[in-house]
Amino acid sequence: MRFRPCIDIHNGKVKQIVGGSLQDAGDFAKENFVSGQDAAFYAELYKKLGLYGGHIILLNPADSPYYQEDYKQAQAALSAYPGGLQIGGGIHAENAESFLKLGASHVIVTSYVFQDGKIHYGRLEKLVKTVGKEHLVLDLSCRKKENGKYYIVTDRWQKFTDTVLEERTLRELSAYCDEFLIHAVDMEGKANGIETEVAAMLGRFPEIPVTYAGGVGSFQDLELLKTLGNGHVDVTIGSALDLFGGSIKLEAVLEFCGK
Repeated sequence: MRFRPCIDIHNGKVKQIVGGSLQDAGDFAKENFVSGQDAAFYAELYKKLGLYGGHIILLNPADSPYYQEDYKQAQAALSAYPGGLQIGGGIHAENAESFLKLGASHVIVTSYVFQDGKIHYGRLEKLVKTVGKEHLVLDLSCRKKENGKYYIVTDRWQKFTDTVLEERTLRELSAYCDEFLIHAVDMEGKANGIETEVAAMLGRFPEIPVTYAGGVGSFQDLELLKTLGNGHVDVTIGSALDLFGGSIKLEAVLEFCGK
């Protein structure tokens, strides 16, 4: 298990939000933490600590009046830690390469591939052709429906697709990407426990790196994720981390993960 740091940017500021609260209308999100530091500050810290493979997420849509502010923050972070961070949020085949040129190691994609609720393999193949499988992360963030199954969600986690997150899906899509990033959206930003079913599913899939995010609020949660993930599922911690106003010390997390 590796610790993967994050920089979430919303309305031009580094934030931690309640994932399920995000709305495009009015650029609203319920906030857990709004940083007084910019994105470059966090990128420089992660570089100093030798933390590789964290992700920057732009949480405003491209047509938001805040998007350019988000973009400038991300650009500064990538410049501060070239090759050390991944980036997602509004990525598509036409702009993906430009983010790699800015310094991202990988681009993270969901909505472009899962347009109108379905997997568009033509778009996925175009992305692979444009940036290469080795630079592509698929974000398969999910929410649970009443039938007990987890479905991949898009458009800043607001829209359900018809694709169930299951081992078959992971195997099929792993042929097109270098890693998966998976937020358990209904737990995101609440720091009150992980989605155990999701963690166990990811633990049965060791083929490519997978990062889990959502609900980690204690070292008991980390222990449980490490067990269910069979030691190979990486972790992101947001609102519960002391960097973002929480009580879990970053140094202790790094020690636990055996950095």
